Amino acid sequence: MKQRKTIGDRLSARYQLVIRKEDNLEETRGIGFTYARVLVLSMVVFVLIFSLSLYLSQTLLARWYDPRFAQMETNKKLLQLAKKVDSLAIEEDNKENFIRNMLKVFNGDTTGSYTDPRVKLEGQDRPIKPVSNTQLAPTDSMFRRDFEQSEMAMISLTSSKYKELREVFFFSPITGFVSDRYDVKKGHFGMDIVAKTNEPVKCIADGTVIMSSWTQDAGYVIAIQHRGNLISVYKHNAELLKKVGSFVNAGEIISIVGNSGEMTDGPHLHFELWYNGNSLNPEEFVTF
Repeated sequence: MKQRKTIGDRLSARYQLVIRKEDNLEETRGIGFTYARVLVLSMVVFVLIFSLSLYLSQTLLARWYDPRFAQMETNKKLLQLAKKVDSLAIEEDNKENFIRNMLKVFNGDTTGSYTDPRVKLEGQDRPIKPVSNTQLAPTDSMFRRDFEQSEMAMISLTSSKYKELREVFFFSPITGFVSDRYDVKKGHFGMDIVAKTNEPVKCIADGTVIMSSWTQDAGYVIAIQHRGNLISVYKHNAELLKKVGSFVNAGEIISIVGNSGEMTDGPHLHFELWYNGNSLNPEEFVTF
C-alpha cells in the first residue's frame, strides 16, 4: 500500500528546476527548491510590496490622487497661522497697555487705575490702583506731604544702586543751554534744554523704543528703554524719527527738537531719566 504524504513532507520535499536549450535539450542551469522556501520568499515579497504601497499611498500617491490631502495640508497651515496671529494679538495688546500706562505717567495722571498686561485674572486684566491721599488718614496725609517736601524725599544718587549708572558713559541728547533744571519739589522731573531750530536729538545710550507718540501736554514724545531698567524720555519734539520696537544705538538721531504740546513756551527739549520707576537728575549722568 502506497504511504500517504503529509503537508510537512510536501513542503520539505526537494525539487530541481532544470533549464535546457530548445534545440538540443542541453542543460544550462539547475535550481534546487522546496515549497517551504517558495512560500517564505513569497510572503517576504508580499510584505515588502504591501509596505511600499502603503507608504506611497500616504505620501506621493496621496499628493497626486487623494483630493483630501491638499485640504489637510491647508488646514495644518491655517492652524499654524491662527496660533501665530493669536500670539501676535496678545503681544500687541500688551504693548498697547504698556504705552497707555506710560502716557498716563508722562501726563501726570496718577488717579486712575493702570492695567498690567503681565497679570491676568479670569481672562481679563487686573487693574492696579495707586494709593491716593483720600485713602489715608489725615495724620498720614500730613506726614506724607511733609516728607515729600523734605530733602529725604530726594533720590540719593550716592547710593550704591546708582553706582552702575555712574560708570556708564551717556551721550548728550542735544547741544544748548539749560533753561529749567530738575526739581522734584516743583514737580519738574527733567531738564529743559533750549537749542537751535531743527536741531537733531540723539539717543543717550543703546536701547529699544518703547514709546513714539503724540500727547496733548508734551507733544511728540519718544521714550527709550535701556539696560538696567533705565528709561530716557524726550518731549516737545517737532518730529519723531523712530517707531516703537526699533533698536537705536548710542548717539543715533531719534527726533528733531521742537515746540509741540500745550505745556511749552518755545522750542526746546524736555529730557527725563527714570530708573526702576524713580526719576533721576539728568545732570548727574549726562553732560549738556
